[in-house]
Amino acid sequence: MSNVLDRVAATIESRKGGDPSSSYVAKLFSKGDDAILKKIGEEATETVMAAKDARVSGDASKVLYECADLWFHSLVLLAQFDLSPQQVLDELARREGLSGLEEKASRKE
Repeated sequence: MSNVLDRVAATIESRKGGDPSSSYVAKLFSKGDDAILKKIGEEATETVMAAKDARVSGDASKVLYECADLWFHSLVLLAQFDLSPQQVLDELARREGLSGLEEKASRKE
């Protein structure tokens, strides 16, 4: 699974400093953090709406599509801050087996 994330992350990383007129990701990077954050907000909302629609229709295909968009734009955000998908996977591994309530309580404010 992480091989796909690694390949997508490498492609995103290669777009840093690229030509915004020829690359969607380069265009996002050129616009900065706020543009990336706005896009994540849009994709998160679209994911929520797709899930609500799926709850009624029983067809979850749009949930999958929107979730992929959300993950992709999250990978762009990670790259913006010089973070990697592996670091997210490592954090998830660290939390594995912990109660969600205990993990949240252990976070520093």
